[in-house]
Amino acid sequence: MSQYVDSFYFYIMILTLIPAMVLGYTEKKIKYYGLMASVFMTFMIVGENKLQRICLILFYIGQLVLVKMYLYLRKKYESKWLMRIFVLLSISPLFIVKISPYFTTRSIGFIGISYITFRVIQIIVDCFDGLIEEISIVDFTYFILFFPSLSSGPIDRYQKFKKDIDSVISKEDYAKDYLFQGVYRIFVGVAYKFILAEIISIFWMDKIPETKTIINTISYAYAYTLYLFFDFAGYSHMAVGTGYILGVRLPENFNKPFLSKNMKEFWNRWHMSLSFWFRDYIYNRFVFSSIKNKRFKSRYTASYFAYLITMCTMGLWHGFKLFYIIYGLYMAIVLILTDYIQRKSKFYKKYKKNKVFNVCEMILNFQVVAFGLLLFSGYLYAK
Repeated sequence: MSQYVDSFYFYIMILTLIPAMVLGYTEKKIKYYGLMASVFMTFMIVGENKLQRICLILFYIGQLVLVKMYLYLRKKYESKWLMRIFVLLSISPLFIVKISPYFTTRSIGFIGISYITFRVIQIIVDCFDGLIEEISIVDFTYFILFFPSLSSGPIDRYQKFKKDIDSVISKEDYAKDYLFQGVYRIFVGVAYKFILAEIISIFWMDKIPETKTIINTISYAYAYTLYLFFDFAGYSHMAVGTGYILGVRLPENFNKPFLSKNMKEFWNRWHMSLSFWFRDYIYNRFVFSSIKNKRFKSRYTASYFAYLITMCTMGLWHGFKLFYIIYGLYMAIVLILTDYIQRKSKFYKKYKKNKVFNVCEMILNFQVVAFGLLLFSGYLYAK
């Protein structure tokens, strides 16, 4: 059963959400029903593959043990290296899944393992920072298996998620701010994914000849960029809308990204929950640590190395194929150049508030984005 794709998923999802709607409208806490619904829907999404279900169960048990063990040890030791060891242990199943296609034809992973891993890493790091001191099995399970955002995010933060699920919402607020908004967002998502994205796919992408000429490649770059946006933004709308019905405000993933004037702004508007996660847990931590330990003469040098590490990690997270690595490297270089131009260019500083210049920036930035997503698509490497 494919999440937010086939009609059977929507049928099961609607039936699963009806009791949540009743609980919310009658001012009852949705938390415990939501937990049961998420466990049920997670297994439905993973499917009937016995190996994948076993992998999910073993993964869940392993991550729960890791978090509980780290919480216990954190009270005795404040070692940064201990935290890093536990983060690496948490990542190791995902790493094995990513490299497994090179050694076996059997799928040993399961849908959602990447995003669940992000949630567990966040918990471990926040425990180290002292932001999380205790976590119950119920809250841990509900957070990592929250089904609306299982397969592709958005990536929520544990502290905010816990506040949402422990809140009792008034009937009026639930009807207006959660149920109505949730249904509305689901319909917007359906329109994005099944109408706009499909139109682009059928009447544009599928019409591009297989011969890789310059014109065909440029056409594919634009088509794929728009298709990916409407397809992924549609998914995100549906995930956010489903979360609302369960009383959880998932973070937004997109905010008019093609109006961005540069790539730094783009990554504050595109797949925001992922980019903010990488910013907070990789980029910022590397920069602060570098400045504290005086690794570089300039904080800008630290920032540029952080861009390289962050974006290349993001590329590898998508997969170990060469075009993902090139995509990550490309994005890092563009971000570095953007920062350098904004700091050093007299021309930029003179015209950065000019409206005509801003429009030109948006047009140019779209080209940069489209070329980056062309690299990401693997189109250039296909035979």
